[in-house]
Order: sequence, then C-alpha cells, then structure tokens
Amino acid sequence: MDNLETFQQIYKRACERKGGPQALAATLDKPLADPVLSTVGDDRFLAEFSKKVFQSGFVWRVVKNKWPDFERVFFDFNIEKILLIPDEMLEQKATDPSIIRNYTKVKTIRENAIMIDSVAREHGSFAKFIADWPSEDIIGLWAYLKKHGARLGGNTGPYGLRTMGKDTFLLTNDVVGYFTKRNIISGSAQSKRSLMAIQQSFNELQQQSGRSLQELSMILSKSVGDNYQ
Repeated sequence: MDNLETFQQIYKRACERKGGPQALAATLDKPLADPVLSTVGDDRFLAEFSKKVFQSGFVWRVVKNKWPDFERVFFDFNIEKILLIPDEMLEQKATDPSIIRNYTKVKTIRENAIMIDSVAREHGSFAKFIADWPSEDIIGLWAYLKKHGARLGGNTGPYGLRTMGKDTFLLTNDVVGYFTKRNIISGSAQSKRSLMAIQQSFNELQQQSGRSLQELSMILSKSVGDNYQ
C-alpha cells in the first residue's frame, strides 16, 4: 500500500481540522467489546437490519417516528414469532397504515429472521457469530450478509453492524474519496478488488495505531473532504 499515508499523517490532519486531539476524540465512538456484543439479543439484530432496510432510499426521520409501530406490528421482532408468520398475514401487515407500506421490504423481515435463526442454530446465537467474526476480514462479514440476508448488501448491512456495536469501517463518501484520490482503488468501491484494498489499508492502519476500525474510519473521514470545524 505505497499510496497509503501513515496513521500519524492522517491523525495529524484530522486533529488540525477538528481543533486538536481532545476535540477530535470527542467526536469518536468506539464499538462494543466482543463479550458484550455477544450478549445482544438476536431480535435486536433483526430489528436493526429491518430498520436499515426501510431507511434505504427513504426519509430516515419518518422511519424513526414509525419504528415503535414496527416493533408492535412485528412482535418486537421476536425471531420465533416472525418465523411463524404465514404469507397471508405478512401481506396483511404490509398494508397496516401505522408502518411504511412496502411489501417488498416487509418480506425481508421474515427472510432475515430465517437467516438469523439458521446462524443461531449453528453458532449458539447470531450475536455470538457476529462478535466472533474477525475484524481483519470485516468485508467477509459484509459479503455473508449480502449473500444470505435480504437487502443487506451495499452499505445497509455495514451500517446495521455499526449501529449494533460491531467494529467495522464504513464506505462513506469521504472514505471512498480518500482511497480513490490516493489511487488505492479505482472504479466502484464495492468491487471485490476495491474492498480487498480498503480492508488491507485499514488492517495496516490498525496495526500502526491499535485503534478500532470504527475509530479509524471516523478519523479518516474527518481528515478529508468538507469535515472542517
């Protein structure tokens, strides 16, 4: 990665932009520790993935305001109850005016419940499976969610993981812009070659700094683009 700056170069520039080390630190969040993440209920993963699916291409504020009704309509995202919903009931729920009436997206709730249940049966819980996945191959987890889940490709799965506390970087416009400008990637950031190059870059930055992927992603984004004070 000859074109990749050192962590110290990136960190120094981010500090200058955000008003110093303390000011920068105040803007950073850390992921959950793996032992804590592994105790999260699988229903919460289903809820968060579902929320991110509905937020995709829609007004996030509207989804947030309606989410208590989503919880009510879908049994608090209880996996066992969701799995028992027949097609007819699922179609009926998709017409409920208290939620966002999009049957295509509503179907993903049951489809992702099936995925989560399958993983939980093999690994003890879906949360444990997520917590045990190594950060040095976080793109592999993204690929798993895309392949086995419903509408969890692109940034949807990664944003869901970040919200739940799994350590992951995100392909924000600033992050993608940085790697493109440094000629570390070209073309789509979602291509296999680009993802591998980005993962390798973050792995190098993590080895240099000892920081989480989440912190590194946020520091990098604040070191470029319009992220001035």
